[in-house]
Amino acid sequence: MFTLLPASYYYAQTTVYAYVKGQDGKPVERAEVDLEQSVDDVTADKIGYFQFVDLKPGHYLITVTKPNYESKILEFDVAAGEKRKDLGVIVLNNSQGSDAGVVVIDDSATDTEDGGSAMQPTVGLLSSGRDAFQNVSAFELGAYWFRPRGVDNRFEDVVFNGVSMSKNDDGRIDFNNWGGLNDVTRYPYENVDNITPSEYTFGNLGGVVYYNTRASSYRKQTSLAYSFTNRSYLHRAMATYSSGMTKNGWAFTVSASRRWGDRAILDGVYQDAYAYFASVEKKFSERHSINFTGFGSPTYRASNSPNTQEVYDIMGKNYNSYWGWQDGEKRNSRIRKVFEPMFMLTDYLKIGKNSNWTNTVSYQIGSDARSRLDWFHAADPNPTYYRKLPSYGLLTADEFRAQSQIDWNSLYQANYLNNQNMDGSKRGAVYTIVEDVNRDKTFNFASHFDTRLKENWKLNINFNYQNLNSDNFRRIKDLLGANYANNLNAFNNDVQYNTDDPNTQVGVGDRTQYSYKLLKDHYSLNVSTEVDFNKFNIVASIFSSYSESQRDGDFRNGILAFKDNSKGKSAIYDALDAGLKGKVTYKINGKNFIVYNGAFFSLAPTLNELYINPRAVDYLTPGVKNQIINSNDLSYIMRGQILKLRISGYYTTISNSTEISRYYAAVSNETGSVNTLINEAMTGVDKKYIGAELGFDVKITPTLNATGVASIGEYKYTNRPDVYSFDDLNDFRSYGKANIQDYKVAGTPQKAFSFGLKYNSPKYWWIGASANYLMDQYLDFSALNKTAVMYTNPATNDPYEGVTPELIQQLTRQTKFDDQFMLNANAGKSFRIGEYRLGISVSVNNILNNRNYVTGGFEQGRLANFPDVLEESQRQTPYFGPKLWYDRGTTFFTNVYLRF
Repeated sequence: MFTLLPASYYYAQTTVYAYVKGQDGKPVERAEVDLEQSVDDVTADKIGYFQFVDLKPGHYLITVTKPNYESKILEFDVAAGEKRKDLGVIVLNNSQGSDAGVVVIDDSATDTEDGGSAMQPTVGLLSSGRDAFQNVSAFELGAYWFRPRGVDNRFEDVVFNGVSMSKNDDGRIDFNNWGGLNDVTRYPYENVDNITPSEYTFGNLGGVVYYNTRASSYRKQTSLAYSFTNRSYLHRAMATYSSGMTKNGWAFTVSASRRWGDRAILDGVYQDAYAYFASVEKKFSERHSINFTGFGSPTYRASNSPNTQEVYDIMGKNYNSYWGWQDGEKRNSRIRKVFEPMFMLTDYLKIGKNSNWTNTVSYQIGSDARSRLDWFHAADPNPTYYRKLPSYGLLTADEFRAQSQIDWNSLYQANYLNNQNMDGSKRGAVYTIVEDVNRDKTFNFASHFDTRLKENWKLNINFNYQNLNSDNFRRIKDLLGANYANNLNAFNNDVQYNTDDPNTQVGVGDRTQYSYKLLKDHYSLNVSTEVDFNKFNIVASIFSSYSESQRDGDFRNGILAFKDNSKGKSAIYDALDAGLKGKVTYKINGKNFIVYNGAFFSLAPTLNELYINPRAVDYLTPGVKNQIINSNDLSYIMRGQILKLRISGYYTTISNSTEISRYYAAVSNETGSVNTLINEAMTGVDKKYIGAELGFDVKITPTLNATGVASIGEYKYTNRPDVYSFDDLNDFRSYGKANIQDYKVAGTPQKAFSFGLKYNSPKYWWIGASANYLMDQYLDFSALNKTAVMYTNPATNDPYEGVTPELIQQLTRQTKFDDQFMLNANAGKSFRIGEYRLGISVSVNNILNNRNYVTGGFEQGRLANFPDVLEESQRQTPYFGPKLWYDRGTTFFTNVYLRF
């Protein structure tokens, strides 16, 4: 026994511990600490403390990570005989971008009915993580509408307390719902890239950002901030207060902001937006608490127009056709007014030692209203209507400039002159302002359960239910001095929009032209599990969902063919989805990893995809189906003290998708050609996304970092989908197959490169700059003139005379925009004065004021037959050239904050 005692002493095991703190000296809670030699990883507690017990003598390596902090790697030795080893304080530096600036959302391209459905802009996931590629994509390339892997807003997920913020109508995320609440949405609880499985939802192609708005999770402090910018507004003021958990078990976090200004870069653009947030938590015990969250962002914003190149050449890149002078002030016809507050009640319950159950019920109500000029038996008031352009021959360039804005006085005058009939009876408006309104009521229930089955095995179960009642209608916003408006279809022989109501006279606030509801119930179940081994980490996730969708019309359309399919409830469209995701990580060592992600799942059509023209009828889009998505990526990751690196390759296919475009166009009927709203659908669309990504962050010196990003992709259509159109005059039309195989997916540069340098001074100031190069940006196309109908003579059913394959290819080829170079810079400094922390930062994008970068654009769908297309191609300046948006040039964002 005496002989064995010394041996047991020498092989006694050791407890290793440390504290994690930030640059400001405050604890960093919930930092993840990964021990390379063990599967028993730990999480730092509320004071930043963590420990490993029973470590045998040897050499160890740990990696400390926390979102929005730079990860830190630490190596240490455990000697025989050490009972406790103190690693001291591990300081995590704030990652670049957390206070360096902000990505300003500007979705004005979504406010037009001129077309270009695929051109709705997105900036991807608006948060910076520890990955250099994510960071640069969001803050440098994201400012120029770069979308990682070509994935747009439709395939991203933002989740608040288990509730998805994606809209049911188009599947996209409306960031306006929490715009201005940067203080409380700066640090996501979970942020996963691309197809990486999430603990809280199955996710999609574009990753998941999960926000936990629990009041006690916010750092105890008061924050005041003011920003000045020239982007989509001028001023922003924010105030946030967090109490932390009080002794009596209450925690409070409140935040409010305002963004306003009317002298930004683009003409006639102004904004006034407020935001509020409140989170109140009551802690009943260490195992149970309930949290109420309410937030909203009432926004009033004017839009800017896309224009043809002819208009930009005459008026300049700041031109906006949506506004005009009225009584000495600028008045914009396209105003978006949105306010959709969200209210949530979340119950947090800890079950036993290893399990947690979180349940959230939420209710969102409000409206999204978008205004526009409307006219009845009158000329189009749009200053850029093609007959008013110099290329048409009626006006010179100088005459066009003189009347290049909306003439509000002439609109009022036209209504005044049309005020009454010869017998003195009143007449209706010639011009009005109407609003297209979505008034949604959305109920959600989200349940999340997680448990540790073993020390290295975790299980997550998520259940979600959503009920949507979406009221959609057009209403009169302003009669422009008239007595009333006529609820009649001027584009189709003045038939009534609602034959069940004999009164066709409508006033301000009344519904006109269309009114219907979209109803949807959606159920989903997701189960995921994670198992951690010495060399492997394996994550698997499966899901299944079921939905029922229905249209309920309020108006009985006066068009005879539609009367039985316009009013009342439609048949129920049900859809079943399923899918699986997997992630396998091979740990070469504590610094080097190989990661594979795979996903295969289906997506039911959105409501906009399901009903081809819900404003008029309940007809389903011909050929609409569930999308099938197959995606894989493989990455090599290095997390060193000097170099952080990720190299990835990815391959994604999307099959059976549906693409809808809606725009006004001239269509032919028995009486000639008239303007009407065209609903264009491509169904059975197949696309392929393939490419490689490189992101690195190298510490050249302790204070100087270099970052680089390269994204090389090819995103294209891989088949010839079916094309249909629907309009009030012609009902359905089938155009056959669209010859778009190998056409490129529009809306993002397919190749992008960035290189940046940043100097971090030990005295808490920094300065950085990045050079960005964007390549392979393509114009979104109209499908109608890519079909055989374009070159087939309907009189003979043979090709038009002069048609050749080479000529068709020339007339229909996709436009590729020039490559562009952009230079960005940012700088900032923070001060610590006792308990107060003061900071200032400034970021400048496009320093060289490059105005040649096209951020988006689309072909006009006006011309769909060979003689017209050929004649248009031969004009020096086409009548119906593509509509484009250009970059705004040099923009800046300055921010000053005080925290205590």
